[in-house]
Amino acid sequence: MSLFEHGPGSAGERALQKEFGTTERADRFYADQMRDRLLPRMIEFLQRAEMIFIATADANGECDSSLRAGPPGFVRVLDECTIAYPEYRGNGVHASLGNIAENPHIGLFTADFERDLIGLHVNGGATVVEDADLRGRHPEIGTDADEGRRAERWVVVDVHEAYIHCRKHIPRMERVDERRAWGTDAPARKGGDYFRVKGTPVTTPEPVMSAPVDEIERAG
Repeated sequence: MSLFEHGPGSAGERALQKEFGTTERADRFYADQMRDRLLPRMIEFLQRAEMIFIATADANGECDSSLRAGPPGFVRVLDECTIAYPEYRGNGVHASLGNIAENPHIGLFTADFERDLIGLHVNGGATVVEDADLRGRHPEIGTDADEGRRAERWVVVDVHEAYIHCRKHIPRMERVDERRAWGTDAPARKGGDYFRVKGTPVTTPEPVMSAPVDEIERAG
Protein backbone atom coordinates (compact mmCIF):
# COMPACT_ATOMS: atom_id res chain seq x y z
CA MET A 1 0.00 0.00 0.00
CA SER A 2 1.41 3.34 -1.00
CA LEU A 3 1.90 5.91 1.71
CA PHE A 4 0.43 8.40 -0.73
CA GLU A 5 -3.02 6.88 -0.15
CA HIS A 6 -3.01 8.86 3.10
CA GLY A 7 -1.12 11.85 1.72
CA PRO A 8 2.65 12.36 1.83
CA GLY A 9 4.37 12.76 5.19
CA SER A 10 3.75 11.09 8.54
CA ALA A 11 1.46 12.39 11.27
CA GLY A 12 4.58 13.42 13.19
CA GLU A 13 5.92 15.36 10.22
CA ARG A 14 2.64 17.17 9.78
CA ALA A 15 2.36 18.04 13.47
CA LEU A 16 5.85 19.56 13.59
CA GLN A 17 5.35 21.40 10.30
CA LYS A 18 2.35 23.07 11.85
CA GLU A 19 4.19 23.80 15.11
CA PHE A 20 7.27 25.23 13.39
CA GLY A 21 5.40 27.06 10.63
CA THR A 22 6.83 25.09 7.70
CA THR A 23 3.65 23.52 6.32
CA GLU A 24 3.64 25.61 3.14
CA ARG A 25 7.31 24.86 2.44
CA ALA A 26 6.81 21.14 3.11
CA ASP A 27 3.75 20.98 0.86
CA ARG A 28 5.78 22.57 -1.93
CA PHE A 29 8.50 19.94 -1.48
CA TYR A 30 5.99 17.07 -1.47
CA ALA A 31 4.36 18.39 -4.64
CA ASP A 32 7.57 19.19 -6.51
CA GLN A 33 9.99 16.47 -5.42
CA MET A 34 8.29 13.42 -3.86
CA ARG A 35 6.77 10.62 -5.92
CA ASP A 36 5.35 7.17 -5.19
CA ARG A 37 7.57 5.54 -7.85
CA LEU A 38 10.97 5.87 -9.44
CA LEU A 39 11.25 8.32 -12.30
CA PRO A 40 13.72 7.65 -15.17
CA ARG A 41 16.51 9.81 -13.75
CA MET A 42 16.09 8.18 -10.32
CA ILE A 43 16.41 4.75 -11.95
CA GLU A 44 19.62 5.80 -13.71
CA PHE A 45 20.96 7.17 -10.41
CA LEU A 46 20.29 3.90 -8.56
CA GLN A 47 21.78 1.81 -11.33
CA ARG A 48 25.16 3.50 -10.95
CA ALA A 49 25.14 3.48 -7.14
CA GLU A 50 27.97 1.59 -5.44
CA MET A 51 26.58 1.83 -1.92
CA ILE A 52 23.31 2.38 -0.14
CA PHE A 53 22.53 3.09 3.49
CA ILE A 54 19.54 1.22 4.89
CA ALA A 55 17.39 1.85 7.95
CA THR A 56 15.11 -0.76 9.52
CA ALA A 57 13.32 -1.23 12.83
CA ASP A 58 11.91 -4.22 14.69
CA ALA A 59 8.32 -4.61 15.81
CA ASN A 60 8.99 -2.43 18.88
CA GLY A 61 10.53 0.38 16.84
CA GLU A 62 14.13 -0.35 17.89
CA CYS A 63 16.17 0.95 14.95
CA ASP A 64 19.24 -0.21 13.09
CA SER A 65 21.19 1.36 10.25
CA SER A 66 23.59 -0.40 7.94
CA LEU A 67 25.52 -0.17 4.70
CA ARG A 68 25.30 -2.27 1.56
CA ALA A 69 27.87 -1.94 -1.22
CA GLY A 70 28.87 -3.49 -4.51
CA PRO A 71 29.81 -2.63 -8.08
CA PRO A 72 27.61 -0.27 -10.11
CA GLY A 73 24.37 -2.10 -10.81
CA PHE A 74 24.36 -4.15 -7.62
CA VAL A 75 21.04 -2.46 -6.82
CA ARG A 76 18.64 -3.90 -9.38
CA VAL A 77 15.66 -1.88 -10.57
CA LEU A 78 13.01 -4.46 -11.43
CA ASP A 79 10.47 -1.83 -12.49
CA GLU A 80 9.55 1.73 -11.55
CA CYS A 81 7.92 0.51 -8.33
CA THR A 82 10.31 -2.26 -7.31
CA ILE A 83 14.01 -2.53 -6.55
CA ALA A 84 16.16 -5.31 -5.09
CA TYR A 85 19.54 -5.33 -3.42
CA PRO A 86 21.66 -8.39 -2.60
CA GLU A 87 22.51 -9.73 0.82
CA TYR A 88 26.07 -11.04 0.65
CA ARG A 89 27.78 -13.27 3.21
CA GLY A 90 28.31 -11.31 6.44
CA ASN A 91 28.73 -11.84 10.17
CA GLY A 92 25.66 -14.06 10.43
CA VAL A 93 23.78 -11.69 12.76
CA HIS A 94 21.13 -10.67 10.18
CA ALA A 95 20.18 -7.52 12.10
CA SER A 96 18.52 -5.85 9.11
CA LEU A 97 16.81 -9.01 7.85
CA GLY A 98 15.61 -9.79 11.36
CA ASN A 99 13.99 -6.39 11.58
CA ILE A 100 12.37 -6.83 8.17
CA ALA A 101 10.96 -10.18 9.32
CA GLU A 102 9.11 -8.28 12.09
CA ASN A 103 8.50 -4.95 10.38
CA PRO A 104 8.70 -4.53 6.59
CA HIS A 105 9.18 -0.75 6.56
CA ILE A 106 12.57 0.25 5.18
CA GLY A 107 14.38 3.46 4.30
CA LEU A 108 17.22 3.57 1.78
CA PHE A 109 19.58 6.40 0.96
CA THR A 110 22.30 6.73 -1.64
CA ALA A 111 24.37 9.69 -2.74
CA ASP A 112 26.74 10.67 -5.52
CA PHE A 113 29.74 12.04 -3.62
CA GLU A 114 31.94 12.49 -6.70
CA ARG A 115 30.12 14.13 -9.57
CA ASP A 116 26.60 15.41 -8.99
CA LEU A 117 26.70 15.78 -5.19
CA ILE A 118 23.07 14.77 -4.81
CA GLY A 119 21.20 12.14 -2.84
CA LEU A 120 18.13 9.96 -3.29
CA HIS A 121 15.80 8.63 -0.61
CA VAL A 122 13.66 5.56 -1.26
CA ASN A 123 11.18 4.38 1.38
CA GLY A 124 8.98 1.34 1.07
CA GLY A 125 8.04 -2.15 2.13
CA ALA A 126 10.65 -4.90 2.12
CA THR A 127 10.50 -8.65 1.56
CA VAL A 128 13.37 -11.13 1.90
CA VAL A 129 13.67 -13.44 -1.11
CA GLU A 130 16.11 -16.31 -1.62
CA ASP A 131 18.62 -15.86 -4.45
CA ALA A 132 17.36 -18.78 -6.54
CA ASP A 133 13.74 -17.63 -6.21
CA LEU A 134 14.47 -14.08 -7.36
CA ARG A 135 16.62 -15.24 -10.28
CA GLY A 136 13.88 -17.65 -11.27
CA ARG A 137 11.42 -14.78 -11.51
CA HIS A 138 13.95 -12.32 -12.97
CA PRO A 139 16.50 -14.23 -15.06
CA GLU A 140 17.78 -10.92 -16.41
CA ILE A 141 19.60 -10.40 -13.11
CA GLY A 142 22.29 -12.82 -14.23
CA THR A 143 25.11 -14.24 -12.13
CA ASP A 144 27.91 -12.33 -10.47
CA ALA A 145 31.24 -13.66 -11.74
CA ASP A 146 32.94 -12.93 -8.41
CA GLU A 147 31.99 -15.79 -6.07
CA GLY A 148 32.99 -13.70 -3.08
CA ARG A 149 30.18 -11.36 -4.00
CA ARG A 150 27.57 -14.02 -4.64
CA ALA A 151 24.19 -13.03 -3.18
CA GLU A 152 22.79 -15.45 -0.63
CA ARG A 153 19.41 -13.73 -0.76
CA TRP A 154 17.84 -10.43 -1.78
CA VAL A 155 15.77 -7.70 -0.21
CA VAL A 156 12.99 -6.69 -2.58
CA VAL A 157 11.55 -3.24 -1.91
CA ASP A 158 8.15 -2.02 -3.04
CA VAL A 159 8.65 1.71 -3.48
CA HIS A 160 6.30 3.98 -1.53
CA GLU A 161 8.24 7.23 -1.60
CA ALA A 162 11.18 8.50 -3.65
CA TYR A 163 12.64 11.97 -3.26
CA ILE A 164 15.77 14.07 -3.54
CA HIS A 165 18.33 14.93 -0.85
CA CYS A 166 19.74 18.34 -1.71
CA ARG A 167 23.44 18.81 -2.29
CA LYS A 168 24.28 21.63 0.15
CA HIS A 169 25.47 19.27 2.92
CA ILE A 170 26.84 16.42 0.78
CA PRO A 171 30.65 16.41 0.85
CA ARG A 172 32.69 15.93 -2.30
CA MET A 173 34.86 12.84 -2.21
CA GLU A 174 37.62 11.56 -4.45
CA ARG A 175 37.77 7.94 -5.58
CA VAL A 176 40.79 5.89 -4.53
CA ASP A 177 41.33 2.64 -6.42
CA GLU A 178 42.07 -0.39 -4.27
CA ARG A 179 41.44 -4.11 -4.35
CA ARG A 180 38.68 -5.34 -2.08
CA ALA A 181 38.60 -8.73 -0.39
CA TRP A 182 34.96 -9.49 -1.25
CA GLY A 183 33.59 -12.42 0.71
CA THR A 184 36.71 -13.00 2.79
CA ASP A 185 36.49 -14.55 6.26
CA ALA A 186 40.05 -13.54 7.19
CA PRO A 187 39.63 -11.41 10.37
CA ALA A 188 42.45 -8.99 9.54
CA ARG A 189 41.14 -8.33 6.03
CA LYS A 190 37.63 -7.72 7.37
CA GLY A 191 38.89 -5.16 9.89
CA GLY A 192 39.40 -7.57 12.75
CA ASP A 193 38.87 -6.14 16.24
CA TYR A 194 39.30 -2.55 15.05
CA PHE A 195 37.39 -1.05 17.99
CA ARG A 196 39.12 -3.35 20.52
CA VAL A 197 35.84 -4.80 21.75
CA LYS A 198 36.90 -8.42 22.19
CA GLY A 199 37.54 -9.29 25.82
CA THR A 200 35.68 -6.31 27.26
CA PRO A 201 32.50 -6.80 29.38
CA VAL A 202 29.42 -7.40 27.23
CA THR A 203 27.29 -5.15 29.45
CA THR A 204 28.23 -2.06 31.45
CA PRO A 205 30.09 -3.14 34.61
CA GLU A 206 28.42 -2.35 37.91
CA PRO A 207 30.16 0.59 39.62
CA VAL A 208 32.43 -0.29 42.52
CA MET A 209 30.96 1.28 45.65
CA SER A 210 33.56 2.72 47.99
CA ALA A 211 32.96 2.86 51.73
CA PRO A 212 32.25 6.25 53.31
CA VAL A 213 35.34 8.02 54.68
CA ASP A 214 34.17 7.74 58.31
CA GLU A 215 33.80 3.96 57.98
CA ILE A 216 37.34 3.71 56.55
CA GLU A 217 38.69 5.79 59.47
CA ARG A 218 36.91 3.59 62.03
CA ALA A 219 38.25 0.48 60.36
CA GLY A 220 41.77 1.94 60.61
